[in-house]
Amino acid sequence: MKPINLLYSIDDSYVDQFKVTLFSVWQNASVKDMAVYVLQKKLLQRNAEIHQFCQQLGFAYFPVVIGEEAFKDAPTTDRYPETIYYRLLAHEYLPKELDRILYMDADILCLNDIVPLYHLDLSDKLFAAASHTSDTNIPELVNKLRLRNFEAEGYFNSGVLLMNLELNRQIVNHQDILAYIEKNSLLLFLPDQDILNALYGHKTLLIPDHIYNYDARYNILYFTRSSGQWDLDWVIKHTVFLHFCGRDKPWKKDYRGRYSALYKHYQHLTARVKSD
Repeated sequence: MKPINLLYSIDDSYVDQFKVTLFSVWQNASVKDMAVYVLQKKLLQRNAEIHQFCQQLGFAYFPVVIGEEAFKDAPTTDRYPETIYYRLLAHEYLPKELDRILYMDADILCLNDIVPLYHLDLSDKLFAAASHTSDTNIPELVNKLRLRNFEAEGYFNSGVLLMNLELNRQIVNHQDILAYIEKNSLLLFLPDQDILNALYGHKTLLIPDHIYNYDARYNILYFTRSSGQWDLDWVIKHTVFLHFCGRDKPWKKDYRGRYSALYKHYQHLTARVKSD
């Protein structure tokens, strides 16, 4: 059986958070044979640390160095660095023998088994992703008008992406992405995510966000949406990916979100891996 392929895109400042995410995946996965690919602009200074951590979990680790020039002209901010674009063109840098890979942001906590999602039938779709209309605070119809992607099932969040690499190699094009950025830079609120939705939203399979990309900022909205069913106990039992979107992060001392203790628990367990 092929290993489960995981994909991340981080810099040296996000290694600690990446390790918590990866540990939580390992802790809850029914299959432990995994290969971890990390997209990076240049070889991370903490590369040896990542390699050792993956070894301790029994994962294979493969750094994927993109280089200095790939997205030097793409719009970036402090919240959306150049590395966010790497996931859209991961197929150009990953080994050709890989047929699929699961990308996730490093501010995600995995609470349940990823294996069912990983083996989801993608058929003729490029990606599987969840829809978060709250990402831009813009109504879905306005997003469709803004990005002109009327065939898409929703506005997809790029924090969790199951990628059909074989089809990506045929359809997703570097020059198409750069051309779209150049033409529409003033319309892009969440740059790589807008590009995903504008160019490939119609080729993306919708998966439920309360299971595979639960936005921790909006637990009250989830609770209301489910008529009180999706409470803390339900999330711990059923949600696979708890995503700490936005500026407030659970590793910061001033974070007071509902899932703070849950994250800190996994943070504590991750720190023990080295000593154990």
